[in-house]
Amino acid sequence: MHRTVRTLATTLLLALACAAAAAQQAPAPDPRNLTPGQFLWHPEIAPGGPIVLVISLDEQRAYVYRNGLAIGVSTISSGKPGKETPTGVFTILQKNKDHRSNLYNNAPMPYMQRLTWDGIALHGGALPGYPASHGCVRLPHAFAQKLFAETRTGDTVVVANAKGSGASLAYPALLAPVAKDGTGTRTRNIQAGYYWNEEATGATGPVSVLLSTADRRVFVMRNGVVFAEAALEVDEGFAIGGTALLVVGADTEAAPSLLAPDQPRRAWSAYPIHGVDAESLAMLQLRLQSMPMHVDESFARRLYTVLTPGTTVLMTDLPAIRPDPSAPLQPVLESDESLADRPAPGGQAAAAMQHERP
Repeated sequence: MHRTVRTLATTLLLALACAAAAAQQAPAPDPRNLTPGQFLWHPEIAPGGPIVLVISLDEQRAYVYRNGLAIGVSTISSGKPGKETPTGVFTILQKNKDHRSNLYNNAPMPYMQRLTWDGIALHGGALPGYPASHGCVRLPHAFAQKLFAETRTGDTVVVANAKGSGASLAYPALLAPVAKDGTGTRTRNIQAGYYWNEEATGATGPVSVLLSTADRRVFVMRNGVVFAEAALEVDEGFAIGGTALLVVGADTEAAPSLLAPDQPRRAWSAYPIHGVDAESLAMLQLRLQSMPMHVDESFARRLYTVLTPGTTVLMTDLPAIRPDPSAPLQPVLESDESLADRPAPGGQAAAAMQHERP
């Protein structure tokens, strides 16, 4: 992951420096040498498409990509020792530009974008130049406002720490899909077939797909809750090589889809997450064209119909199902159910989950 973040920084340096020079006729600051509170923001590089935000805890940087292109970088302040910001792959669950913490003396959290129901969020705040928050990711106020205007509920946020162990970024328990009551789920006895029940989650909300070669399963979730599952066949010798994130773009390509051959192929943005660098990710994308993984044909066609711009597909060699589904869980692909309806972890009152960590 460390190499990946350095590659992201280099890409941003080239793209954003060119954009800034063209717009201001002045050299842009180096993204690697920004002082606390500084940021670069050039959304005109990619005017439309899904956003992916990569938070690098060791660098104290936030990198913004839209439709696979770098559009911004900012300094941040993440959780201090003992209150560390959790790593993982999250979705934006809720947005509130005038939010205040009801746990820390009504502290202002302007342009809040919630990542977990137990209080982790992105928001504007003080940036002293080192990790200083209670777990949230603080952004410069002006950057938080600009980012808030461009993101939407369901956009993907990757929080990485190259100084930590690789497993901490994509720990198997964090990848586990959940049932509607928030508890863990087990694989169904579907053998080579599939299960599909969209009524289990409602008709609206962000769709996420989780593919595990370890479990030989594909899970489809809306609002973090499983509504479809299929058995996965994997060709001998094929592996993801770690974990990679794919995001559906708004465009289609002049080629048949691998899921539904009579439909156009959707454009994708790909991001290495754990154990996959830029080079191996490019090789993985080539290998996927030969279809080394197989699911029921009817399931594949139905999956194609729910893929919309911004849908995330997390592909991993890690197990997706926890050995003990009743154990407490902080899902990576979170639900955006209302606080009143969502069960709190460990039997706590649901109201406790409204507390925020500035």
